[in-house]
Amino acid sequence: MDVPVSFRLNPKGPAAARYSAGKVPMTTLIEDYIHERLDIEGDFRAFIRERHSVADYKFVADHFKFLLTNFLPEVLIHSQEQDIRIGREHYDRGNDFFGWFLGPRMIYTSGFFTSPNQTLEQAQDQKMKLVCDKLQLKKGERYLDIGCGWGTLVATAAKDYGVDSTGITIAEKGAAYGTEQIQRMGVSERARILTLDYRDIPPGPYDKISCLEMAEHVGVRKFQDFMKQVYGMLADDGLFYLQIAGLRAKKGTLGFHFEDLVWGLFMNKYIFPGADASMPLSFVVSNLETAGFEIHSVENVGIHYSLTISRWYDNWMANRADVVKTYGEWWFRLWQMFLGWSVEIAAQGASTCFQVVANKNLDGFNRMRWVGATNLGERDLKSK
Repeated sequence: MDVPVSFRLNPKGPAAARYSAGKVPMTTLIEDYIHERLDIEGDFRAFIRERHSVADYKFVADHFKFLLTNFLPEVLIHSQEQDIRIGREHYDRGNDFFGWFLGPRMIYTSGFFTSPNQTLEQAQDQKMKLVCDKLQLKKGERYLDIGCGWGTLVATAAKDYGVDSTGITIAEKGAAYGTEQIQRMGVSERARILTLDYRDIPPGPYDKISCLEMAEHVGVRKFQDFMKQVYGMLADDGLFYLQIAGLRAKKGTLGFHFEDLVWGLFMNKYIFPGADASMPLSFVVSNLETAGFEIHSVENVGIHYSLTISRWYDNWMANRADVVKTYGEWWFRLWQMFLGWSVEIAAQGASTCFQVVANKNLDGFNRMRWVGATNLGERDLKSK
C-alpha cells in the first residue's frame, strides 16, 4: 500500500498478504507489531500521526471475544480479590519498568505545563503544587491520598505543607518505594504509605482527600459506593480533589467515535484491565452530587496529559535497551504503541482528564474560603 515516506510498514511472512490490499484494522496492526510479525521502520511518531493512512477502526473477532470473556465479567464483578489481583499485575510489574518512562519523580499522572517547552520534571513539580494548593492544605491537617502510587504527592505534601499525610496503594513495590521516599525527604513522623484496598481505608475523618486516577479502577458499578465512602471519610469542612481520566461526550448521529472504542478496548486489554470508569464528565459530576458533594471547580487537563505522555514516550525510547534486556521486545513494543498512540488520542480530545474540586453540600460549609484564597490555576503558577 502507499504510505508516507517518513515511515514504512514491513510485514513478515504470512502477515504480508493482509498489508497488500489497503488499510488493515488498527487492532490487527497492533497485534502484528507487538508479536514481531510487522516492523514499523522510520519515524514511529510519524506513523502514529498518520495512522489513518494505513489503518481503519473496524471491529475484529478479537474484540467480541475480549468483550465477552474479559471486559464484561470484570465490569460486573469488581470483587476485592479481583481488583487487587489485576491492580498488582500492573503496578507491581517493577519499579524499574515504570521509572524508565516516568523519570526520577515517579509521578504516574499528568504534569501541569505553563509552557509547552518545559521539562517533564518542571511540569511534575508544578502538578504537585497545583494539587496541594487546590486542596488548600494547611499545617497540621490530616490528608489522605487514595491510590498514591510511589508516594511522591504524599511526601511532598508532608514536607512542603506540614500536613499529616497518609497514602493508600495496593502495590507492594510502590509502597516500599514510597516509604523510602518519605524517609529520604525527612518526613517519616508525619507521612506513611499503607498497602490497602480502598475498601479497607481507616475511616478518618480526614481534612483533605485526593484521588488521582485511581477511581477508574473502582469501576462503573462500584463508583457511587466509592463516592459515598469518600464523603463519609471527609470532615464536614473538608475538600476532595478527584482527578479522573475521562472520555469526550457523545457526538454525531452514531453517538460514538470508532477510534475511541478501539483505543479503549486496547487500553483495557493490555494496559489497564478492569479500569472501566473512564467516562464523560456528566457521569462524574452526577455521581459526586448524588453522594452529597457540591462541585466547586472542574478543569480539563487533557492537553497537559498529551504533553506529559510525549515526554514519557521519549524516556521510554531512550531506555529501549534496558527495557528489552529486562522485560523483552514484546513489552517494549506494547508500551511504545500505548505511549505513542496516547499522545495523539489526548491531543485530539478522544481521551482526557478532569480535575474536580468538591466539598460537602452543607448549608454551614464556609464558601468564603474561595474568595481571595490561593485556589491555584495556571495564572498563579505563571506569576511565580
